[in-house]
Amino acid sequence: MKKSCKRLLACLLCVSLLLGCGLFGAAEDPAAPAAGETAPFRLSCTVNGDPATQRGFCWYTRAETPSVLELTLADGTPVDAAVDYADVTEWNGNYMHKALATGLQPGTTYIYRLGDGTTFTEPGVFVTDDRDDRVEFLAVADIQASSLENFQRGAAAVDAAFRTLPGAEFMLNLGDFTNDSTNEEWDYYAQAMDALSVKMTLAPIAGNHDGLGVWHWFENLFCLDTSRSVQNLNGVNYSFDYGNVHIAVVNTNDLLSVSLAQLRWLRNDLNGTDKDWKIICMHKSPYTLGKDGKWPDAMYLQRALTKVADDCGVDLVLSGHDHQYLRTKPLKGNKLDPDGTTYVLCGTAGTKRYEVRPFLADHFMKTEFIDALTVQRDGWANYWDGEDWEQSDPNNIGGCFNTFSVEGGTLTLKSYILRDEPAEDGSDVITNIDTLTLTKETGQNKITYTGDNTTGTAAYALNVVPSFFALAGYAFGEWLPKFLAMLPDLIKVYSETGIF
Repeated sequence: MKKSCKRLLACLLCVSLLLGCGLFGAAEDPAAPAAGETAPFRLSCTVNGDPATQRGFCWYTRAETPSVLELTLADGTPVDAAVDYADVTEWNGNYMHKALATGLQPGTTYIYRLGDGTTFTEPGVFVTDDRDDRVEFLAVADIQASSLENFQRGAAAVDAAFRTLPGAEFMLNLGDFTNDSTNEEWDYYAQAMDALSVKMTLAPIAGNHDGLGVWHWFENLFCLDTSRSVQNLNGVNYSFDYGNVHIAVVNTNDLLSVSLAQLRWLRNDLNGTDKDWKIICMHKSPYTLGKDGKWPDAMYLQRALTKVADDCGVDLVLSGHDHQYLRTKPLKGNKLDPDGTTYVLCGTAGTKRYEVRPFLADHFMKTEFIDALTVQRDGWANYWDGEDWEQSDPNNIGGCFNTFSVEGGTLTLKSYILRDEPAEDGSDVITNIDTLTLTKETGQNKITYTGDNTTGTAAYALNVVPSFFALAGYAFGEWLPKFLAMLPDLIKVYSETGIF
């Protein structure tokens, strides 16, 4: 009797094993990824090399899957482009996928999907640069959220930007995508932004919250050209041409501010182009009245980086970091000069906003330099009227975005705020807070540098100590005396308003 029971149990066990192995199609392979684990997320299409012929793509999956980039023309015709796939790599519990498409045709609309050959994203779209002298693009900064709700507020500002300038060919994000660069925050970012991300080409810039203390996060979230980056530990520096505009991206996490190696790279890069318009993009700002304007890492840029901008004929420097909108008059040698560079602190697309630090005025930044200033914070909402910043407008309480239109020798910047509170009928309230038009004679820039502008590991290492001493020398020799001179004003303001 016992043997019969054992035989029966053995038979039942064999049948269970056969069913479990899927021979009868009743169960899935237990080793196969669970539903949803193959779905791509954290999607990005980025500038990588020549925007007329190349695009970079990065995405993540929960499970390890193959990387497949599917490309078609707008009419559905398959595209036989060359695609270089990076190895699928595990990163902080998820799997990173990167692909670089090359050999694309200039001025062409492409539809793409990212996936594993079976599971794909919804179709995305990008348009390659047609290499003419007309281009439109956007810039935002500092979404820097921690909650899904606040990421969605930032995404609303980005969506408003594309509705305001529907012909925008790419978007600059000037850094601080998240607050703490954790998996949870990047997942929230993906939930809020992925539907928009597949419809834009992004040029990302590393912020301090994207790089300092969270090494390699920035490099691993985007597929960028790192061939000339002086180091990739806490950000990436790169450059590209779009139309008749040259854009150089600087990593202001490099040795807490900017290294001598990167300043050398920037100078060579700017001297190596003959494009009509030269723009530097970075996270920290050399001119600001926000809370970070009193520290030496950002203020060192006012001494070191602006010298490169002066020498290389830079038209615009775009930055973030201090969560308010500020545009300077043209400056050269840290003085007013109609032939100088305009510095734009591009506000924040997010909900973390800073008021003016009055004690900074005329210590680290002269008020005569200010051409436009808008504070986005509820309860402050100040703007610059040419004399002071005590003027208030409730439409200023919201997320900021910036549009750029270039046509030949004319560049127009328009900056907007999407008000937090909608109109009574539920529609968006978008206010144009600043407009700037620059004009110039085209064809004047000449290439004066044609060498190898890469920085090897050894060359970078040799610059670390001199870079440290350059920053330390500035901090003790220039910054500290100014800080001590400012301290009585700082204490007075803090005692009256609690602002530090």
